[in-house]
Amino acid sequence: MQVWQGEELLKSYPVSTSKFGLGSEEGSYKTPLGSFEVCEKFGGQADLFTIFRSRTAVGTWDPSKPSGEDLILTRILRLNGLEEANSNSYGRYIYIHGTNQEDRIGTPASHGCVRMRNSDVIELYDSVPLQTPVRISEG
Repeated sequence: MQVWQGEELLKSYPVSTSKFGLGSEEGSYKTPLGSFEVCEKFGGQADLFTIFRSRTAVGTWDPSKPSGEDLILTRILRLNGLEEANSNSYGRYIYIHGTNQEDRIGTPASHGCVRMRNSDVIELYDSVPLQTPVRISEG
């Protein structure tokens, strides 16, 4: 993931996208491509490793205890698709979020969302306002 301001590259982050591939089909668990905007943000004051379910904080993950569950952690930036092909992204709950599987960052591993390291998603969350444009593309 790259963060740009005009023509200047401000920051790059490693991410993970869907293990099911790319696409916008309902129920596919694929990561959609195209133009989006950050339409909602959740967890601005949450502690590192806060677990979210339905965008509500429900506890804290303990990294010393392995979890096979795919957790949404730390911060959520919800995406709204701006193109016909990805217009269902809001209803598919496509997020940028932290994960309990940081060791899989850089490989296809999610269920459609864009996963980040927890410290990175805090930094991103704090640096981008609502309505920030997002572009998801191959490679």
